[in-house]
Amino acid sequence: WLHITPSVATELTISREPKGPSQNVPGWKLFGKVPARESAPKDSRTIQQVAGTSPTQPQQGRRKNLEFEPLSTTALILEDRPANLPAKSVEEAQRHRQEYDEMVAEAKKRELKEAQRKRKEMKERFKQEESIANAMVVWNNDILPNWENTRNTRRVRELWWQGLPPNVRGKVWSLAIGNELNITPELYEIFLSRAKERWRSFSETGSETEADDGASLADRESSLDLIKLDISRTFPPLFIFQKGGPYHDLLHSVLGAYTCYRPDVGYVQGMSFIAAVLILNLEEADAFIAFANLLNKPCQLAFFRVDHDLMLKYFAAFEVFFEENLPRLFNHFQSSNLTPDLYLIDWIFTLYSKSLPLDVACRVWDVFCRDGEEFLFRTGLGILRLYEDVLLQLDFIRSAQFLTRLPEDIGSDRLFACIAAAPMLNGNRKWSQVSSSKQKKT
Repeated sequence: WLHITPSVATELTISREPKGPSQNVPGWKLFGKVPARESAPKDSRTIQQVAGTSPTQPQQGRRKNLEFEPLSTTALILEDRPANLPAKSVEEAQRHRQEYDEMVAEAKKRELKEAQRKRKEMKERFKQEESIANAMVVWNNDILPNWENTRNTRRVRELWWQGLPPNVRGKVWSLAIGNELNITPELYEIFLSRAKERWRSFSETGSETEADDGASLADRESSLDLIKLDISRTFPPLFIFQKGGPYHDLLHSVLGAYTCYRPDVGYVQGMSFIAAVLILNLEEADAFIAFANLLNKPCQLAFFRVDHDLMLKYFAAFEVFFEENLPRLFNHFQSSNLTPDLYLIDWIFTLYSKSLPLDVACRVWDVFCRDGEEFLFRTGLGILRLYEDVLLQLDFIRSAQFLTRLPEDIGSDRLFACIAAAPMLNGNRKWSQVSSSKQKKT
């Protein structure tokens, strides 16, 4: 951050030649404060030793405010010029002092601003932690014990929108997703045993056997190679699902058991992210039960079965609300031929767990479990609204790249403010009505 003028640059030169008597006008010295004195000639080794020692004279300029004093400026200390350089004039010394004071003042401003930012972040964090603690008490004492009577009340829906406390998130997700398939932990163990037998057979023969329905597993994308590959790419920064990580085998078990439970669906890329998020919040059997029921929802089933016709109808319904809420961006995408499938498929397949930061994705899941498929598409509108100004400046390729690799600094509050500003209303029609009408058309 330092701007060094040519005159100052000469002062930063450390000479290896013998030094004569000190000049009366002070000069510049890097890396340490050394009192002006007449001394024996200094070589480079001596200079290094001096730089690492503390001054013996009283430090009148010692920093009094550790919070705001710029540490980087302690490297610029006034000292005599080397003997091989001409002495400074008084005017030049004053100019250097003024430049130094300006640099220090600017550095202090920056550090003060940074300290204020950190204090604000800390204050907000404490406030958030207090809010979570209070919400946790309400969920545990008032809502969960009376789930059926309270889940649809206005108070609970408002708390739900603000995000679930982490220690009740899994329980609320399980209750909200439900268990229409009536899967039990014992049933999970049965299908897990079948999966392990299949893995054993694969390791012995080098190929997978035919499924009970006679269809090839490879035809349904449920090969072991694909599962292993996807697991290795699931939340790699966490290092917990990769081979050797604490949740690797658990994720492998849940996905393997599902391919045996639903051979008609098999394994499809993207499932590993959904299963991983559930595993992070639920016990193994409960994660499998929630996973199987979640993928049995109409929207998820359409996508994971790769029902192209039905997927296109979902995209068409989305575009109705896209045009309603963001007409300028909608027209821009239309002129660029940027269709929803280019970005929505990845978002829907992983329920945003791959596209958004994990904490933000979990908050999206909170409301998705409350509102169902409608909120998935509403979240898509929220993302487009959040980055509308950016996207309006981009062409087809850069827009597609941007939407498939969203910025990592997305904040949940900013995103949810944009989601709130994107109501799923087309005139008097709601999402369910528009979606239903699209699906009825042949």
